[in-house]
Amino acid sequence: MKLATLRDATRDGTLMVVDRTLTRMIRASHIAPTMQAALDNWDAIAPRLEQLYDEVERGEADGAVAFDASLLAAPLPRAFGWIDGTSYLSHMERARALRGVSLPEDFSQEPLMGERVSVFLGGRDPLPLMAGDVGMDIEGEVGVILDDVPIGADEAEAARHIRLITIINDISLRTVLAETAKRGRSVTLFAKPYPTMAPVAVTPDELGQAWDGQLLKLPLVCHVNGVLIGAPDGGRDASFGFPRLVSYCATYKPLPAGTVLAAGTLSNYDDDIGGACIAERRLIEQRQGGAPTTRYLSGGDQIDIDMLDRYGASIFGAIRQTVVAG
Repeated sequence: MKLATLRDATRDGTLMVVDRTLTRMIRASHIAPTMQAALDNWDAIAPRLEQLYDEVERGEADGAVAFDASLLAAPLPRAFGWIDGTSYLSHMERARALRGVSLPEDFSQEPLMGERVSVFLGGRDPLPLMAGDVGMDIEGEVGVILDDVPIGADEAEAARHIRLITIINDISLRTVLAETAKRGRSVTLFAKPYPTMAPVAVTPDELGQAWDGQLLKLPLVCHVNGVLIGAPDGGRDASFGFPRLVSYCATYKPLPAGTVLAAGTLSNYDDDIGGACIAERRLIEQRQGGAPTTRYLSGGDQIDIDMLDRYGASIFGAIRQTVVAG
């Protein structure tokens, strides 16, 4: 099943059901008014949404309209939590190498997780760029959306609370991050301004063999101004799967329905594949040619982040944003 949120006059929008090929969508507000309402009572609501999804797939749903990503907000515009991790250590190694910092040895043994402000831009929203040399960078990630996870949930139980999956552009301000880290301040407070969600979130069963209950094993293809930045495979080079990350975050507190959790910037150790961010591309260029040539984002730049199924069709709808300066 594929779900989205139609932008309207409210902050949380209207829940929509989308067909598999991203060609038709229909309001589901008679079942649940918002995505959050569906997550709050998932076991009761999901079967009714599945029925509507089947009707849309068969072309039998009255009121279905053409799918238009520009009309959609993030699937979950205001989440009850936004937690990001560091499963792909090749990203951490490259990003830190640019700052002349090495990676602690224990990163491969225990996840490093960070909580953020949990308001998401829509997949086609403009990307605001503030003034000054901030070093704005994309970060392509896979994220899961949870229903209520109890305190102390083990990995098996944590896996049962993964209800939806999507892709995320978690913007980083590299210059701000480096300066803030030097001063010993919180880098997530200043250097992580606003994430973006793809237009659509999907249930795990929709992904077939690409989802093994741990990771989403497909490339995340990232372009800036039509130039490929990287296409790392989410199933490779990950130190932790999603159930481990969810269980880890629930060690001392419950995670409320509507929490979004990501495994960190996708990245592979193979330099020919690289990672889903400009910083890694710059480090690879520096290693291979002596100096980085790809610049960080500026006004007017076009971002495209997408994940395709085995037939070459977009699964979540592309994150397609224009950087707007000022």
